Amino acid sequence: MSAALERLRSLLHAQGGLMATLVAGTVRDHASTPAALAAEGPRAAGRREEYELLIEAIYEGYLLHYGEARVVEVPEADLRLLAGDHLYAIGLDRLVAIGDTLAVGELADTITLSALAHGSGAPELAAAVWEAGARAVGWGVSDAHRRAKRLLLAGAPEAFEAMRTSAEPIPAAP
Repeated sequence: MSAALERLRSLLHAQGGLMATLVAGTVRDHASTPAALAAEGPRAAGRREEYELLIEAIYEGYLLHYGEARVVEVPEADLRLLAGDHLYAIGLDRLVAIGDTLAVGELADTITLSALAHGSGAPELAAAVWEAGARAVGWGVSDAHRRAKRLLLAGAPEAFEAMRTSAEPIPAAP
């Protein structure tokens, strides 16, 4: 299990209440997550562990809404949505506490745009949104990323390719 997921488990246990009772006995780890990508960027310098934790919380909330959560087990659909919203709030609250309003806005956009992608039956677009959103949090928002978000909101057919390519690292100058 990744250290960030273990920290999320510990945080939920420490908060107590209903969320503590929903923490899974076994955590399903993913090889690569948006949290790791964002935390590698220069915007997270000096606060890598905090960025990993808060983005893992937000991503776990997303997984409760649309996929298979890794840290939390919730037996019913309504409670999954509420638990997911709670995890969104935990992560966004921690971002506000460190004063990163750019990342708050970017992750709010990521949550919204991935919901739109799922609503239109495009989970692969939602995955591209998460990757691009994580890159924007870690490295800053590029013009290509802003354009990709506008295309997705407009329902443009080229939104997927624009989002996918906006998440690619910018090559270093020779």
